[in-house]
Amino acid sequence: MFEKLIAKTAFSLKKHRIPYMIIGGQAVLLYGSPRLTKDIDITLGVSIDKLPVLLTVIRETGLKAIPENPESFALRTFVLPAEDKKSRIRVDFIFSFTPYEKHAIKRAKDINIERTKVKFAAVEDIVIHKIFSGRERDIEDVRVMLIKNPDCDRNYIKKWLREFGKSVEGKNFIAVLDNIFKTLK
Repeated sequence: MFEKLIAKTAFSLKKHRIPYMIIGGQAVLLYGSPRLTKDIDITLGVSIDKLPVLLTVIRETGLKAIPENPESFALRTFVLPAEDKKSRIRVDFIFSFTPYEKHAIKRAKDINIERTKVKFAAVEDIVIHKIFSGRERDIEDVRVMLIKNPDCDRNYIKKWLREFGKSVEGKNFIAVLDNIFKTLK
């Protein structure tokens, strides 16, 4: 059911020219190991001014916005959660327009799902997202992804983690990454 919903959503996003990439648990399934995930996280390479177009995508794909007032919620949080009416699978659309996110979307990999090309964030960008998030489950996801993808671009990961470290006081993302690398040996 996830695959059909991902393909349908990707098709509609492409049709409406909204750049995107799949992140979160669905991307971990692609690059890491099987695990339970209850939703689909999609980073959009647009600002909140494209909300009317996103609402069209949501309707076209059989989704329903979860908040009573989607506009107000999205303006406040830069996220619009929706739910598939049939399967009850949640899809979180994340508005993002930072230079990093735009770059990451350009690096996204085409993966064929249900005869549709779907943009998944590159493994390096999933590692960056997961380390930034920093939850215990995220750190374990990173460890598994690095084991399964030993040729990933570590310099790229470190470059962006250094950048994020400058803007988030008290966070040493490079130390987190180095600790993960130590567990791989």
